[in-house]
Amino acid sequence: MNKEQQIEERLWEYIDGTATSEDRLRIDALLQSQAEWKDKYSELMEINQLLHSSDLEAPSLRFTKNVMEEITRLQIAPAAKSYINNKIIWGIGIFFITLMVAILGYGFSQMEWTSNGKSSFTDQLSKIDTSKFFNNDLINVFMMINVLLGLVLLDNYLSNKRNKFRKEA
Repeated sequence: MNKEQQIEERLWEYIDGTATSEDRLRIDALLQSQAEWKDKYSELMEINQLLHSSDLEAPSLRFTKNVMEEITRLQIAPAAKSYINNKIIWGIGIFFITLMVAILGYGFSQMEWTSNGKSSFTDQLSKIDTSKFFNNDLINVFMMINVLLGLVLLDNYLSNKRNKFRKEA
């Protein structure tokens, strides 16, 4: 900190009354003997008087409400629409749906569809050994994620339909 900043800081403490009594005596002595301190003191006293004499304008009581009303008049696009491409989202959804259909198709293709008259379709379904396909934890987690994503897509679709219905009504 340079000398001028130290002088200014000590003088502000003196003017504000936060200086100790020893500091006040030292500053009084410096004000009487040093011209630099006197000039700085008179400058700071002018600033202090201006601060206390001027009435600061306070914002109106409705300032916040006025600002918020102006903001609501603008059509602000949601942030997600500016950087999320719907074609990519649809592509990912179609990929997962295709993947689930392929897994189910592969499972059904492994079934024995010839009927000898004794067994019914439900008997054949109970004979399917799913342990070959679903014994791996990674596959189970992958399938759960696919189911959750499918439910999210369904929820999004239904909420969009509900919102369109509300706008029409």
